[in-house]
Amino acid sequence: MLSTALSMSEYSSMLSDLSEIITAEDLEMLKSACKEDIPEDQSTGITCSNDWFSYLEKNHKLAQDNLSYIEHIFEISRRPDLLTRVIEYRTTVLKISEDYEMDTKLTRIPSAKKYKDIIRQPSEDEIIKLAPPPKKV
Repeated sequence: MLSTALSMSEYSSMLSDLSEIITAEDLEMLKSACKEDIPEDQSTGITCSNDWFSYLEKNHKLAQDNLSYIEHIFEISRRPDLLTRVIEYRTTVLKISEDYEMDTKLTRIPSAKKYKDIIRQPSEDEIIKLAPPPKKV
């Protein structure tokens, strides 16, 4: 297991890198994406990405070993560049792979375990092909 100090420093470094990339416009978009979790009166006090990260940490939405919330926010905000950095940290520093993450998400939902094989990309043979639309006469 990694030492806590080392992983904490890597975590701080990742947040610092993200902060340098996130512009004021980006921040507004990210705050909007998590408006259900940040009350309007508190949202106005968040003026930079460091404030946003701090708020999320204080409200247990973000921690060095809990990145799923910001991954989700970056994903729905269509920011693959930010998402990639978080996933890179998770896989290299925390040594948590996508497969493991999927397993843990599924195990939180008891009935999902039996459907695990269904939750995947269909093969070429399994994809239903639609006939072309009829030609107009």
